[in-house]
Amino acid sequence: MSGFDNADLEFMQAALEEARAAAGREEVPVGAVVAVGGKIVARAGNRTITTCDPTAHAEIIALREAAKQIGNHRLLGATLYVTIEPCAMCAGAMIQARVERLVYGADDAKGGAVRSCLAIFDTPGINHRVKTTGGVLADEALGLLREFFAARR
Repeated sequence: MSGFDNADLEFMQAALEEARAAAGREEVPVGAVVAVGGKIVARAGNRTITTCDPTAHAEIIALREAAKQIGNHRLLGATLYVTIEPCAMCAGAMIQARVERLVYGADDAKGGAVRSCLAIFDTPGINHRVKTTGGVLADEALGLLREFFAARR
C-alpha cells in the first residue's frame, strides 16, 4: 500500500459518481474509472443485475472499455480507481491487463481479494504486480453501500 495525491482524490470522486449512478439503476453501488496519462479513458458502474451478467462488475466493464479506447488489451501505465476493494475476478483481470496501479476506497471484508480476504497481488508466481493504494474516500464509498443495503432490508 502506498500514499495518494489530489489526482487520486479527483479520479476517486469520478468513481463515486459511477457508484451513485449504479445505485440509481438498482445495482450495488460500485464505480470504477481507468486513467492513463492523467486522463480518464473509461468509467463504469456495476451492471450485473441490469445485464444478468455475473461478470459485469464496474471494474471489468471499465477495463474492457479502456482496452477498446486504447486499442490494446494491455493497459500499461493505467490506474484503476474503484470504490470498493476488488474481488478475485476483478483482481485477476487487472493482472491480465497489466494495470500498473489500483486505487480503491473501502475494504471488502466479505470478498476483497487485495488484502481483506485474499491478497492476490502478493501471490508467489504471478507474472505481474499491481501497486495498490487503499482507503481513498473510504467513508463515502462505505456510506453508499450502507444506504443501498439499508433500503433493501
